[in-house]
Amino acid sequence: MIEVRNISKSFGDHLVLDDISISFEKGKTNLIIGKSGSGKTVLLQSIVGLHEIDTGEILFDERDFTRMNFKQKKQVRKEFGMLFQGAALFDSFTVEENVRYPLDMFTDMTFDEKMERTNFCLQRVDMMNANKLFPAELSGGMRKRVGIARAITLNPRYLFCDEPNSGLDPQTAIRIDKLIREITGEFNITTIVNTHDMNSVMEIGDKVMFIYEGIKCWEGTKDDILNADNQYLNDFVFATNLAKTVKLIQNKKPETRS
Repeated sequence: MIEVRNISKSFGDHLVLDDISISFEKGKTNLIIGKSGSGKTVLLQSIVGLHEIDTGEILFDERDFTRMNFKQKKQVRKEFGMLFQGAALFDSFTVEENVRYPLDMFTDMTFDEKMERTNFCLQRVDMMNANKLFPAELSGGMRKRVGIARAITLNPRYLFCDEPNSGLDPQTAIRIDKLIREITGEFNITTIVNTHDMNSVMEIGDKVMFIYEGIKCWEGTKDDILNADNQYLNDFVFATNLAKTVKLIQNKKPETRS
């Protein structure tokens, strides 16, 4: 479990996070949603230690991350798995080398042990025949799956996903959502997903927090969200779905010929 207690964060005179508290539960997909500029990315980055918070506490299974020294934080970060928005694979590394990279950096495993773990992770995301390919040879969805494989190589206790479906077609996005949910339950990970994709919310939102202008405005489950009595949340859900519908209609328009 990850507990966020009364955290605030400012950049200069601009207050980005305002007294946010929430618990992210183990074995569940915990989603942070909100429009662009709402503070959800800063919240996720603060939780993993990329930003120093101004006030409050962040606890990983009752360990106060905010009071740890550099060495202690480094140990906790070894328990993190990260899936970045663009997968963030090394272009000059093969798929196999990308997935093995955390093992090379943080373990004393033998090469054979590393390869056994690498192949297991690639098999788990259905990429077992892609070892020698380079990222440029992969589709967007394939790169995301390799990113997930790399994120779980160290058996993380915590998995952080930043806009995992960004740039993906709907069918591929559903596959990535399903994979994140399966891995979360299978390995009993505390997973936090930062997203504005309402399809993801309704597909895998075991617990959902909505941020509006740096304030936690609502929390609940995917089953609660459509009946929520919160105007800011309702406006966000409606606007998001309307934009998707308009885009879908535009994409289906027949071409006009002169």
